[in-house]
Amino acid sequence: MALRHYTLDLNLSAAVDPASTVPGLLSIFQEQEMTETVHETNGHGYLATFVGKNGRLVVLRVHSHGLVTIDLQCYQEDNIAQLDNLLNALEKKLKDLLKGNITRIKRLPALIRGGEVDRYWPTADGRLIEYDFDRVVYEEDSAYQNIRILHSKQFGNILILNGDVNLAESDVAYTQAIIGSGKENYAGKEVLILGGGDGGILAEVVKQKPKMITMKVIDGCKVHMRKTCGNILDNLKGDCYQILVEDCVPVLKKYVQEGRTFDYVINDLTAIPISTEPEEDSTWEFLRLILDLAIKVLHPTGKYFTQGNSVNLSEALSLYEEQLGKLSCPVGFSKEVVCVPSYLELWVFYTIWKK
Repeated sequence: MALRHYTLDLNLSAAVDPASTVPGLLSIFQEQEMTETVHETNGHGYLATFVGKNGRLVVLRVHSHGLVTIDLQCYQEDNIAQLDNLLNALEKKLKDLLKGNITRIKRLPALIRGGEVDRYWPTADGRLIEYDFDRVVYEEDSAYQNIRILHSKQFGNILILNGDVNLAESDVAYTQAIIGSGKENYAGKEVLILGGGDGGILAEVVKQKPKMITMKVIDGCKVHMRKTCGNILDNLKGDCYQILVEDCVPVLKKYVQEGRTFDYVINDLTAIPISTEPEEDSTWEFLRLILDLAIKVLHPTGKYFTQGNSVNLSEALSLYEEQLGKLSCPVGFSKEVVCVPSYLELWVFYTIWKK
C-alpha cells in the first residue's frame, strides 16, 4: 500500500511566536477529527503531530528562524479532494494569521512513497526527478547487475541498471552521440562495442554495413526495447556482426595478446564515476583498465567513443581527462555535450584517438 506525502512551506520575513499562530489552526484539525500531540523541541520552535482516524498524519512545525512547515501523509486511496481542502484551509488560515509576514508560499505535488512502481530517480549530480513510470516491464538480477525496464508514457521503455537510468526508447540522441554524431563512415570497418546491451548502437552501426561488429548484450532488451534495437538482438550472429554474452575484460585481454585491432571501439559500459578519489575508487580502476585495453586494440588511425557523465560534474570530468594522460600511449580527445531526453540533463561524450 502506497502513501501520499504533501508539503506546504511558508517562509516568513520575521520569526513568529507559535502561541499567536497555532491556536488559530486547531479548529481545522478538530474538524478533521485529528488528535494533537505536542513534542519537545528544546527551544527550537513548535512541533506537533496530528493523527486522524483514517490514517492521516500531519506534522506542523513553526521553526524559530522564520519558517512554517506542514507535512501531510495519508494512504494513496484517501480522498484527494478532502486532502486538498485541508491544505487549502490551513494555507488560508495561515495567510490570515501571519498577514504581511509571509515572503513565499510553496506547495509541492504529492510524493508517492512505497508504490509498486518507483517513480523517483536521481540525476547524476543528485537532483531528484519524478518520472511518469506506470509499470515494471522487466526485472532480473544478472551476475553483474540489477536490470530493470520500466515503462514511461513520455519516453517509452527505459532501461535501468543498478538504479541508474541507462537508456530510453526515446534516447536516439544518446546513441547518435556515442557513435560519432553522424560524422563517421563505418562501411567496411572493424567495430568493437563494449556493453551496448540495449542494442541501439549495434542497430545504428549495422545500417552502414561495416566489415564486422563484435559486442556483448543484455537479453531483456531484445524483447522489451525493440523500438531501440529492432530485431538486431534476435540472433547472436549476422552477416556483419557477432554478439558475445560474456565479460568483456578477458575478451579484450585476448585481443591484445592476439594483436587484433579495430577501426572503432565504442565503450557503453559505464559513465565516469562521480567519486573525486580516482586512486581509491574501484569503479575508476575498472574504467582505467577498460580504457587502457581498448586503446591497445585500437587501430593507429582508429577512434574510441565513450560517454562521460553529466555536464554538471565538472570535477569528475576533469579527473577523467587527467587519466587520459596516464595511458600506455599518448592520446588526444574531443568532447561533445548532448541533451539526452530521459536523463533530463546535458550529457558529455568523448572521442579519443592515438597521437
